[in-house]
Amino acid sequence: MTPPDVSVRTTVRATPLDVWGAIADPRRITEWSPESSAVRCMLDGPLPVGATFSGSNRHGLFAWSTQGRVIESDPGRAFAFDVTFQGMASARWRYEITEGPEGVIVEEQWWDHRGLFMKVIGILGTGVANRRKHNEAGMQATLAALKAGLESGAAGA
Repeated sequence: MTPPDVSVRTTVRATPLDVWGAIADPRRITEWSPESSAVRCMLDGPLPVGATFSGSNRHGLFAWSTQGRVIESDPGRAFAFDVTFQGMASARWRYEITEGPEGVIVEEQWWDHRGLFMKVIGILGTGVANRRKHNEAGMQATLAALKAGLESGAAGA
C-alpha cells in the first residue's frame, strides 16, 4: 500500500474496541467532522467489509454527496472505505488503531484518488482549491473531537 497523502494522529484514553466501534459506524462521523453533515446506510453499528453508505458534506455554501464502500473492518485495529462521486474514484479513508504507552493511537489517513477531471470538479463543487491542506485541518479537528467525545463518554462508546 502506498503511503497516504495526508496522515494525522492522536492518542485517546479508551479501549481499541471502543475507538473502532465509534469510527466503524460512518454515521457517527457527523459528530466529529467539520465537513460531514449526514451519513445514510442500511445497517446499524460498525460496518463490515462490502457494506455501502452515502454521505453528505458541506463547506460554506457548497454541498455535495458521495458514496462509500467499506474495504477494511478489523475490530480494534482498522477501518477503511473508498469514496466515489457520481461513480468516479475520489478518495480512500482509513483509520488505524494501535495501543500506545499513554492510550490508543488513532491515525486517520487519506489517499487522493481523483484524476484531473475530478480535481477540477472538486474545486468547483466544494470551493476547496487545496484539498490536501483542507483535509489535514479537517482531520485534525475530527480527531480532536473524537478524542474529546470518547474521553468524556459523550461519544457513546
